[in-house]
Amino acid sequence: MHILITGAAGMIGRKLSERLAKDRALNGKPIDKMTLTDVVAPAAPAGFSGKVDARVDDLPAPGIAEKLIAGRPDVIFHLAGVVSGEAELDFEKGYRVNLESIQHLLEAVRKTGDNYHPKFVFTSSIAVYGAPFPPAIYDEFHLTPLTSYGTQKAMGELLLADYTRKGFLDGVGIRLPTICVRPGKPNKAASGFFSNIIREPLAGMEAVLPVKDSVVHTHATPRSAVGFLIHGAGLTREQLGPRVNLAMPGVCCTVGEQIEALRRIAGDKVVARIRREPDEMIIRIVSGWSERIDAKRAVALGFKAENSFDEIVRIHIEDELGGKIAA
Repeated sequence: MHILITGAAGMIGRKLSERLAKDRALNGKPIDKMTLTDVVAPAAPAGFSGKVDARVDDLPAPGIAEKLIAGRPDVIFHLAGVVSGEAELDFEKGYRVNLESIQHLLEAVRKTGDNYHPKFVFTSSIAVYGAPFPPAIYDEFHLTPLTSYGTQKAMGELLLADYTRKGFLDGVGIRLPTICVRPGKPNKAASGFFSNIIREPLAGMEAVLPVKDSVVHTHATPRSAVGFLIHGAGLTREQLGPRVNLAMPGVCCTVGEQIEALRRIAGDKVVARIRREPDEMIIRIVSGWSERIDAKRAVALGFKAENSFDEIVRIHIEDELGGKIAA
């Protein structure tokens, strides 16, 4: 089996390639090749005995998608994208990367011909929803995104559903909740503070909280995000039905509850490293996001996430900090 991962140098892309290298199989079939592409060089996963083609590509550029699809990957994980805050600040870049990339990939698949029908897993987002919200978002809730990022993801979902309906490929769109706790350095995602207020204090550094403690949101770990993608790749058209895009489960809590989970696990000294500094742009963006997700359909299809924010904090300490907290 040949796997293509776009955005492979990103956090989720790297963890996905590592997990696939460890499993050595997907959907019961051995993986003998991985093509990894991003705008910076992706790292080949350790311990993988198959062939790895790690490429530096500008996916929206003419001809790039065709070159990637020429290798006829059996499963395509499309993770490449510009994050929410950056897409909002740079309108042109957001549409170029978040919309044109998936357009070019889907068209490259379609033009390959009738004998090619890959699985296409697309990372979407709960940013496709827009206020006013019911008490919990359900899968049939209308898509009225209030950011450019959410609009670009919603457009990608519609394209994926149409190309799937026409039989050009077998698509599934994974509406990720906010991934927390993200390892590494802060990025330009508007949701980045959800991770920052946990990650930095645990590492002995100060973190800025730009919103009120009362903000409610839904989270899942990077470990769960990878699990969502792999599980989605194994679902059949019959299982998914005509609605191929669906919201993932996660832990719903307030920012204050996040902080209290951190306090229970790491203590008052660590929590004291959080500094409150309101940011009007972040506050405005977050106010247009859904809070609670009713993921009954995803759960019924076998998707799994964490059960508490305490568990999310512990997984970050285990996976990224070697089980140790900075004094």
